[in-house]
Amino acid sequence: LLFCFWVFFPFAFSCFIVVWWLTMGCGSSTPEAAPATGADNGHRRTPADDPAEIGKSNAIDRQLERDRQQDELKVKLLLLGAGESGKSTIFKQMRIIYGTPRSEDDLRMYGVVVRSNVVTAVRKLCQLLKSLDVESQLAGESAADPEDTMSPNEAYELLRAHLIDGNGPPLEEETNGGADWVGHSARAGLGPNNDAKLFLQLWRPIKILWESRTLKEVWQKRAQVNIIDGHKDYLQDVSRIASSSFKPTTQDILLARVKTTQVVMERYRIDGIEFEMYDVGGQRSERRKWLDCFDNVDAVLFVAALSEYDQKLAEARRTNRMIEALELFRSVCNNRAFSNSQTSIMLFLNKKDVFAEKILYSDIAAQPEFKDYAGPPRDFNHGVLYFIQRFKECLISDEQEFKDSFIHVTCATDTNNMEFVLDSTRTIIMTDNLRRSGFLGNG
Repeated sequence: LLFCFWVFFPFAFSCFIVVWWLTMGCGSSTPEAAPATGADNGHRRTPADDPAEIGKSNAIDRQLERDRQQDELKVKLLLLGAGESGKSTIFKQMRIIYGTPRSEDDLRMYGVVVRSNVVTAVRKLCQLLKSLDVESQLAGESAADPEDTMSPNEAYELLRAHLIDGNGPPLEEETNGGADWVGHSARAGLGPNNDAKLFLQLWRPIKILWESRTLKEVWQKRAQVNIIDGHKDYLQDVSRIASSSFKPTTQDILLARVKTTQVVMERYRIDGIEFEMYDVGGQRSERRKWLDCFDNVDAVLFVAALSEYDQKLAEARRTNRMIEALELFRSVCNNRAFSNSQTSIMLFLNKKDVFAEKILYSDIAAQPEFKDYAGPPRDFNHGVLYFIQRFKECLISDEQEFKDSFIHVTCATDTNNMEFVLDSTRTIIMTDNLRRSGFLGNG
């Protein structure tokens, strides 16, 4: 027993000393903080006290303020309106007047679209000719050009077989010259490229049929099948469009119809002010995308086609196009995003040239939707004033004001007309912005 005591006691005592030292000595001690010295005045130095960091922070603040001021000066324009009213044409005019020239890739794409547009128009005309039951009139006609070896009736039968029935004989592609400059454009899409190829195979019968007296009569009833009015210029110039050296002109581009299926934005710097213009699709199926563009809009340019008073919607065959435009305008004017005083709404009554031609043979009062029209028939001014009043009646609130200076009667394909209109619109918007900001009086 004595032996065990002398063996284990020193070992146990050593363990006790080690544990006591760890808990009471090392474990509770912490290094003393270094005393504060002079420049810190008793406080730790932080990044905020560093002159270099302060300089960087101030520079960032100044840049943020410049960006904010620049953003306040930026003008956001939103083009709204029903489909085929001319919004995209106005969008293209902005680029012609204030933007950069088109690239060759753009021109090739538009070349395909132009040729495709011709085929689309002729396809609809052939369908209309058949539905009007005037095919027999073609049988007695001769080609307008004595050098043409095909009669208008033969041209119609060939076109109908290929463009409607789909059972025409094989064709060879024929350009009016050598190698074709336009060629194929992937940007235009499969359908337009196929139609452009058909155009090069069928341009001669298209020309012969277009020059016939019967088709001139059918053209006046084009509203029944919603043919683009401006494509008459293409049909009158088929030989040029079929030429191997064909390169679309500015006017060709303005008349070209490409359905807008997404929001498109372009920026322009005009007199030191940055403008953002947004173009959107006008068909009913595309309007759900409009909401994404409604924030911080300075001005809405609402486009309605005067000439569509006797036409129906492509997507709703029983709905008058002008009635659709009026209802759409009503909803835009009374939308909470625009009904405040921060957004100017400009009305562009477009296609005045087509309207002036159409009222000579299509009476406004003959349309059930506009039977209350009391002005003289075939009178341009009375017709325009009637539709201006109809649009003004869309304003629900008595507090809403729609100045005559905010209404423009336009021809979107006329660059001179649009340059004047867009310049006037820009001045009105900038003046309105200054007035809302308090820099001008309320007068």
